[in-house]
Amino acid sequence: MAAHFTESKTERMLTLYQRLHDGELVKKQEIAALFEVNARSVQRDIDDLRAYFANQPSGTGISPAIVYDRKRKGYVLDCGSRKMSGGEMLAVCKILLESRALTKKELEPMIGKLLDNCMPPSDRKQVAELIGNEQYHYREPHHHKEIVPKLWEIGKAVKSRRHMEMEYEKPGAAEPVMRVVRPVGIMFSEYYFYLIAYIEKEVGEGREYPYPAVYRIDRIRSYQVRESHFAVPYRNRFEEGEFRKRVQFMYGGKLQRIVFEYTGHSPEAALDRLPTAVVLKREGDCYTIRAEVFGDGIDMWLRSQGDKVRVISRRELGRMTAGRDTEEGGKGHEA
Repeated sequence: MAAHFTESKTERMLTLYQRLHDGELVKKQEIAALFEVNARSVQRDIDDLRAYFANQPSGTGISPAIVYDRKRKGYVLDCGSRKMSGGEMLAVCKILLESRALTKKELEPMIGKLLDNCMPPSDRKQVAELIGNEQYHYREPHHHKEIVPKLWEIGKAVKSRRHMEMEYEKPGAAEPVMRVVRPVGIMFSEYYFYLIAYIEKEVGEGREYPYPAVYRIDRIRSYQVRESHFAVPYRNRFEEGEFRKRVQFMYGGKLQRIVFEYTGHSPEAALDRLPTAVVLKREGDCYTIRAEVFGDGIDMWLRSQGDKVRVISRRELGRMTAGRDTEEGGKGHEA
């Protein structure tokens, strides 16, 4: 009899948890009738679940809570700000679809999980309909390679600061090249994910490269995370945010400061493309802008602006370390 009672209570608790998690309205009398118990037993189950949710750690500082909805006369799970609104979910899904970074096989389950678990059921159908056409006509990248598991494993190597040995399909090379690197960051730009890493000097090889190399993750044919660790002094740590603000089209190179004139109705095209850009002065429709950038990618953007841009000066800076310049220069590349 005791065993039957335990099984019945467990089943009730799981049913309550699942219904609340799915955003359903739970009524005590309905659950009591379903399991042939009295309403007091269901109330005790709800109180136990309340205690469970209250003790769960939350990264946002807000734990979900079971509350009584007086208008609908039932219990619901109030997740506060932990659930995304319809607008937030629509924005995330649109960004994922527009990025075209993943294969359809990877993207569709990801969007499904977001819709099922991260937003109120009341908005789920509407968001699904708003992205349905774009999802149906989604064009995946031409490499057709699944990269999500690889992203996670490489990300763990970055976090634990462990060396990586990899076989890389270098553009223009007849055969893959072998590299041993110190992975320091993962970035996304223009349809692709990239690994930022320093090439490790091996015994018998030439000098060690003092600047980060850029590798497209889909071109990493095979890799192995070694047991060996590398040290990064705090002042020399790689900061994706600072690197991101200064690199264009994932073309590495020497850090430089460029000053140019931009002619147009608004300087937003320059300020949004170059996060380090600042307007020095304005004369009518002519804006004088200064920015710090890595490498030659800036030249692609400057040429795309035609006669709207006139370069006034360029000056090479030292290598950026922890947001500051040092005397050592360096050229980034896809190696």
